[in-house]
Amino acid sequence: MLNIPTQDQRHTAIHFLEQSPSQRLQILNQLGIARYEFLTKIRLNEANIICIMRFFKYPSQLKFPNLIGADLSGLILDGVNFIRGNLSEANLQGSSLVNADLLFVNFTSADLRNADLRGATLNETIWLGALVSECKFATGDGLTKLQRQDLQLRGARFNSSEDGN
Repeated sequence: MLNIPTQDQRHTAIHFLEQSPSQRLQILNQLGIARYEFLTKIRLNEANIICIMRFFKYPSQLKFPNLIGADLSGLILDGVNFIRGNLSEANLQGSSLVNADLLFVNFTSADLRNADLRGATLNETIWLGALVSECKFATGDGLTKLQRQDLQLRGARFNSSEDGN
C-alpha cells in the first residue's frame, strides 16, 4: 500500500475494521503480517483506524507493533507477542494479557486499569505515567524491585499465588 493518499489509507483501514475476524486474518495473511493476529479483534473506532493506517502503510517494513493510542480495551490478548511494541497512550483498560510477551514494551501514559498481566514477561518495560489502578501482576514477571514498588504505589495488585509460571 505504498504511496496511497491518506484518504484512501483511511478508507482501507475502515474497510478492514468492518470485516469479520476471519476476513481480517485473510487480509493480514495477504499483506504478510498475520503475526499481528490481534488486529482481528480490535473495534472500529477513530483510534484504531489510525492504528491500522500505520500497520498498512508499509507492511513489509513492520518490525514491532506500533500501537500508539490504540484502543485495545476489554480484549482477551492472552499470550500475545508485543515485544518492543509501542503502546504509549494505548487504552488497555480491562484487557487480559495473561502470559503475554511484553519485553521492552513502552507503556508511557497507557491506561491499564483493571487489566490482567499475570504471567506476562515484563523485562525492560517503560511505565511513565501509565494508569495501573487494579491492574493485576504476578511476581517473577521481569519487573525491577523499583518498578514493582512504583506500580504498587499507583494501585497495581501483585499476587504470587496467581502466577501461572
